[in-house]
Amino acid sequence: MRVIICGAGQVGYGIAERLAAEGNDVSVIDMSSDLIEIVGDTLDVRGFVGHGAHPDMLEKAGADQADMIIAVTLFDEVNIVACEVAHALFNVPTKIARIRAQSYLQSHYQDLFSREHMPIDVIISPELEVGEMVLRRIALPGVTDVVRLCDDKVAVLAIECLEDCPVVHTQLAQLTSMFPDLNATVMAVVHDGKLAVAHSSDQLMPGDVAYVATPSAQIARTLALFGHEEPEATRIVIAGGGNIGLYVAQTIEERQPRTKVKVIESSLRRANSIADDLHRSLVLHGSALDQKLLREAEIEDADLIVALTNDDQVNMLASVMAKRLGCKSNLVLINNPDYLDIAKSLGIDAQISPRSVTISRVLQHVRRGRIRAVHSIENGKAEIIEAEALETSPLVGATLSELDLPDGLRIGEIYRNGELIKPQGSTRIKPRDRVVLFATAETVKQVEQMFRVSLEFF
Repeated sequence: MRVIICGAGQVGYGIAERLAAEGNDVSVIDMSSDLIEIVGDTLDVRGFVGHGAHPDMLEKAGADQADMIIAVTLFDEVNIVACEVAHALFNVPTKIARIRAQSYLQSHYQDLFSREHMPIDVIISPELEVGEMVLRRIALPGVTDVVRLCDDKVAVLAIECLEDCPVVHTQLAQLTSMFPDLNATVMAVVHDGKLAVAHSSDQLMPGDVAYVATPSAQIARTLALFGHEEPEATRIVIAGGGNIGLYVAQTIEERQPRTKVKVIESSLRRANSIADDLHRSLVLHGSALDQKLLREAEIEDADLIVALTNDDQVNMLASVMAKRLGCKSNLVLINNPDYLDIAKSLGIDAQISPRSVTISRVLQHVRRGRIRAVHSIENGKAEIIEAEALETSPLVGATLSELDLPDGLRIGEIYRNGELIKPQGSTRIKPRDRVVLFATAETVKQVEQMFRVSLEFF
């Protein structure tokens, strides 16, 4: 696939890194010569210094032969125009744009990006995507990552195994006989920092993080099985009143009327603005690093601090300080991927990477075959995928035990006609089944082939 990426920031670089590693033909455009130099020196891509929306730059980058343009610069208008030019002059088939300004995304303007007006195929709103991820994490204490699939019927949870976890030191194969009515499958395990596919002979150890596919109706029981029965947070402090912080606070007000929210915002102007937009939440002006202000927010009685400022270091330090002052748990927004691996050692319970959330949304549309959803995990080491099996798929017909599946792949759930099926050796996948699976980065190409439409299908 030939792809043009406009924007070489953290998101653009991350997308280019993933696509180049998979053998795609990638060109990156950015105004910063320094960023393009880094891209050219570290990735197998072509870099171009210039304006991503200018026709001559798109032409130099090969827009006349491109299959896709992904516009993720810092400016919405540049992203919009880049997609328009790619469509009008070069007839690029698929156009993806990152749009941050919520004004463009209001429901009564939903036709704005239609083919008749501004022909953009996929709009990605990082604030909304990250905001929803934050809300899902808040709703599931004890979970370090979560993705909802199959019309919200399936959840894949990343769960840390505690010392008193009932399933530790037990072979995974025995869990089915011990809990026969629990339709949950351990797909992958992080042990000593290393991510690997789970096998029936594996044993979970304290400190491991298990990626578990489970019916949404059995989430509470699955968490209890792994030693997590933490109550949902009802006293929440949000550090950062930007777009994400405001969205989270407003949504909690709408969905959880009994939850008390306090927002700390460093800008007086912004604090006054969001105070007008919120009805029950208390807005405090000042720094989340000010211990006096944290105490004013009654952090010692809080169930959770959610750090959502634009500064990773402020988010991490404020969250650590909050726990030392008595806050029960923390959830931290981290943009810099270099910080993700050290977060846990600092006392951070859960983290969210806007970069990973955005890349996951892009990959959903980059992936070939009937791929319905993609969630990138462990800083791009693997993906949780929901895919639809067609009649021509090699998965259809044979039992799972008869299939020669790649080593880096494990099936977690099968969704058929509104019903969930736990995969076993005797299970057969049927056409139109939706399959939830774990795939390492090295296995993704094989997964795409399994779910592609072959010519004989027509």
